[in-house]
Amino acid sequence: MHLCRFTAALGLILLPGPSGQAAVQPSPSLPATAPAVTIRADSILRAKDLQADVAILRHAYEALHPGLYRYNTPAQMDAAFRALQNEFQRDRTLADAYLAFSVFAAKVKCGHTYPNFYNQKEAVQQALFQAGRVPFYFRWLGEQMIVTKSFAQDPRLVPGTEVLAINGTPVAIILKRLLTVARADGSNDAKRVNYMEVQGNDRFEAFDIYFPLVFPSAASQMTLRVRGPAGNEAREIEAQPLSFKERLAAMKEEDASKGDENTVGWEFRFLDNRMAYLLMPSWVLYESKWNWKAFLRESFEALVTKGATDLVIDLRGNEGGSDVGNEIISHLISHEVPGQAVIRRVRYRKVPDDLVPYLDTWDPSFRDWGSAAIESTDGFYRLRRDADDDPGSVIKPAPPRFEGRTWVLIGATNSSATFEFAQTLQQNHLGTLVGQPTGGNQRGINGGCFFFLRLPHSGLELDLPLIGQFPEGDRPDAGLQPDILVKPTISDLARGRDAELDAVRDLARRPAPTKKEK
Repeated sequence: MHLCRFTAALGLILLPGPSGQAAVQPSPSLPATAPAVTIRADSILRAKDLQADVAILRHAYEALHPGLYRYNTPAQMDAAFRALQNEFQRDRTLADAYLAFSVFAAKVKCGHTYPNFYNQKEAVQQALFQAGRVPFYFRWLGEQMIVTKSFAQDPRLVPGTEVLAINGTPVAIILKRLLTVARADGSNDAKRVNYMEVQGNDRFEAFDIYFPLVFPSAASQMTLRVRGPAGNEAREIEAQPLSFKERLAAMKEEDASKGDENTVGWEFRFLDNRMAYLLMPSWVLYESKWNWKAFLRESFEALVTKGATDLVIDLRGNEGGSDVGNEIISHLISHEVPGQAVIRRVRYRKVPDDLVPYLDTWDPSFRDWGSAAIESTDGFYRLRRDADDDPGSVIKPAPPRFEGRTWVLIGATNSSATFEFAQTLQQNHLGTLVGQPTGGNQRGINGGCFFFLRLPHSGLELDLPLIGQFPEGDRPDAGLQPDILVKPTISDLARGRDAELDAVRDLARRPAPTKKEK
């Protein structure tokens, strides 16, 4: 998903974050905001004001959102808007309102549509996003919550521990409730579950935000019902939640160990004489001064010089960002290969005047596409703004070329630029995808350019993607299936074993077939 003239494919918005999430500074052309006031999670919002915000939201999404009816019928979206209106028949707290807007946004089934944590006003962030965090990182294996790293003092909370309940609520119920606010494209529930993991990848992680809002507790300690990695008898332990500052401190400590922040955590090294490893936890690079293209070129030169036979590209945890994928592919091919054959559509040519005061963005040209929006008979405008809008685009080869085998480690986080890269790689037989099904959706996603819809009465923001990608032909309502499915086990997590990378090592011992290009 290219980001208009920034040639970026943000997992979400703009300023850099490990998963492509970020905040955008308000446009200086917007009206000045009222002086900041102290608000709390339990601050009361009047019903009539919330109803007015729903009317603005509905007008904006129906007029501008290209994916509103991609996975819903007009009748279904009408029901979703009416349900939101009914929720606001009486006064609500700020926390209640944020949850209600989150539930509505999740019904759109668009991975780029939600009340973005990073784009809320600082006062809202302070009111809603400072609650205590679980004192561990974890992954979901099915409905099992498995600890991957602990920050608790209790020595029994070790990697591989299964958390059965938090404050008396079984984790299966917690997951079911939180999936009602999880953002993802279409029916891709693997992305929704992955979205509710905590791995220290972002300053604001969805579970950290939504769990205390959906399951509030006044207790100073968390009561955890757990079972050890050996499958022993369940027990209850008390654990001190991590504060927001403590969570950030742990993340900063880990980031500091990765070296130069301009590399966004990228790492290239040889695992042995024949296999190299390229770690890419983020592709959000638009504001970075780092010459990442030179880094890639030098990495491929090293592959060729040392006669490597295998390259492992690790995209796990990488939602998206800049258009890095095509640059990688250019070093894997000997002739032009097709990119993604998608048609880019927008819902409008010019934003209605009455919506302009509520729409924040970084590029005022998004308010009026002008002649770049070509009217069609399908209820959309076909966008022909730049080369990104050409469904027949190709990727051209660039030296040096790596002729060995390419393995890409993927998972449900890959839902924007990394999803598109995996799709292009797979359709052109340029590498092997290893891991779990991706996020995103083969029916296409929305994004590219954004408005940040700022609702004036509640003070909340919802992201509004502007460009819909529509692939040719019928596609499944699902992410991509890996070529080699690898599911980590509790034992893997307990031992810190990298199941996907180990699987590649095993596969790489087999004879290398001749690379094919479609």
